[in-house]
Amino acid sequence: MTNFHHVSVLLAGVLEGLEVKPRGIYVDATLGGAGHSKAIFDRLRPEGMLIGIDQDPAALRAAEDRLSGREQQVKFLQGNFCELKNLLGDIGVHQIDGILFDLGVSSHQLDTPERGFSYNFEGPLDMRMNPTAELTADHIVHEWSEDEIAKILFEYGEEKFARRIASHIVKKRQQKKIANTLELAEIIKEAIPAATRRNGPHPAKRSFQAIRIAVNQELEILEKAFIDAIELLKPGGRICVITFHSLEDRITKKIFQKLENPCTCPPRLPMCACGRVPLIRSVGKVRGPNEDELKYNPRARSAKLRVCEKLKQSEMEG
Repeated sequence: MTNFHHVSVLLAGVLEGLEVKPRGIYVDATLGGAGHSKAIFDRLRPEGMLIGIDQDPAALRAAEDRLSGREQQVKFLQGNFCELKNLLGDIGVHQIDGILFDLGVSSHQLDTPERGFSYNFEGPLDMRMNPTAELTADHIVHEWSEDEIAKILFEYGEEKFARRIASHIVKKRQQKKIANTLELAEIIKEAIPAATRRNGPHPAKRSFQAIRIAVNQELEILEKAFIDAIELLKPGGRICVITFHSLEDRITKKIFQKLENPCTCPPRLPMCACGRVPLIRSVGKVRGPNEDELKYNPRARSAKLRVCEKLKQSEMEG
């Protein structure tokens, strides 16, 4: 089996944020390399339980190897975290003490050329986190219209040259099929002005991010997943979310703000009349990696950790 390597980002912050109870039930909704899961698992007593969820069968197999020995305490579920309630309901779990969402793509997926996530390796135009899903990067690159491609590059990649890149992709595919990730990366590079290419990250970084997000519908599913997770939390339970780019971080921030301050009454009213009560409270400040972590894991540079706690009924009622 391919070694599923993944460096756990903001691990200390996650463990502090979750406040792991030895007899608690914890969910890692994005299992990946199981680094976070292993650290949570090591803090559990035999009465506790860890549930790991991932779309990727390779991640599940690696996690089973890494967390073998106390199988009665660990459940591995294949699926998308937008199916959280159904996945947990199927195993009879309806309340949890904490949950982690580590968003984005894993190091293993980036470093496995045949998955097609990286512009640094030659691989197929795939980018599926769930290898059985229908939509692939190849379909987007060869079947979507220029307007559709430009739209996702701008909205999901915040790429200011979205229109130029989409036009180049369409012209190239009319000449011949775009064969692989390196060829696509070169087309994107050609579309970006030379002066811009000389500075900043790889010219294809934003576009590859955008196509990956579109393939996996990463942003559309966040609100439902977070709300379902908070409903499953016991009072006092914690949700931790690690984001890696501004789009998913803004969405996460907005959802948490809405759940923490749901009142829609005009500011001039002396007291709330809408009846909406807060469900969560923010815990601490938004955290990023420290210099020590960046030395051994440069990919953590853009990571942000947000932690919220579900309010007790008495707190909800004010």
